[in-house]
Amino acid sequence: MARIGVMLPRDLPAGRVLAFAREAERLGFDELWVVEDLGFRGGVAQAGAVLAATSRIVVGIGILPAGARNAAFAAMELATLAQLFPGRLIAGIGHGMRDWMRQVGVRPASPLTLLREYTVAVRALIRGEPGPAAGRYVDVEGVVLAETPHVVPPVVLGVRGPKSIAVAGRFAEGVLLAEPSAPPYVAAALERLASPSPEVITYDAAVIGDDGPAARDRVRPGLAWIGEPDWAPHLAALPFAADLARHRAAAADRDAFAATMPDAWVRELSLAGTPDEVRARIAARHAAGATSVVLIPAEPDALDALPRLARALPGA
Repeated sequence: MARIGVMLPRDLPAGRVLAFAREAERLGFDELWVVEDLGFRGGVAQAGAVLAATSRIVVGIGILPAGARNAAFAAMELATLAQLFPGRLIAGIGHGMRDWMRQVGVRPASPLTLLREYTVAVRALIRGEPGPAAGRYVDVEGVVLAETPHVVPPVVLGVRGPKSIAVAGRFAEGVLLAEPSAPPYVAAALERLASPSPEVITYDAAVIGDDGPAARDRVRPGLAWIGEPDWAPHLAALPFAADLARHRAAAADRDAFAATMPDAWVRELSLAGTPDEVRARIAARHAAGATSVVLIPAEPDALDALPRLARALPGA
């Protein structure tokens, strides 16, 4: 089933977090995704809180950086959530942003090796299997969890580049693609996964309103970062990728880059516009291979914007 989710913003005031989760469930979103960005809130704690505050909605953690937690203890946290809330958890693991990992002293010489070893270990432990043989970075050999869930949560890798996406296809249930996730990027990722029926979860900045161009103008701040080098894999398959790179090089700064981007690019790189326009863009991502399309609220008051975002849901 093609699913639609919404992200719980990392900087939403703490007193509004549970209200946001309950409202997302009431409005009919399939999934609620929490993030773990350095200096903000912990992903596991957020997931536990919103799972307990809701009754139906699936909660995704996107993502837990490999190496930030010991693999055995990360598996314990995820197994506990999956035990208490069966069938309602998706666990995302990734490299973590390079600068953040460097700041906290866990940037490995080979991030790909760490990600592979960590993913294999966490998945094995959650399934109740003994920890695999010690590797270069991860050593939980012989560890066994006494408490494991009846419904094992899917583990997806939040990664960007082709080699990391290939690891997701071999060692996880699928991939979580950060924003922007236009259909060509989704299709390219699906090809690199090279696995049967993988999870392909996408993030995109979102604003919905009755005036399409005005909604796209409001989403522009959410696109300010996409011209930076780390985002190149998201854009490579787009027909205007070279023009976008030139536009960023000519812009005075990120804000000017986003403010002067052609409307047609904004339409492709976000989920912004009228409800019908956004439904069409969501359908295009599903058609390209996305199993879940996650809307990132891009307006200042995310809780206020949530009912407007729900206008893109089927039957709204």
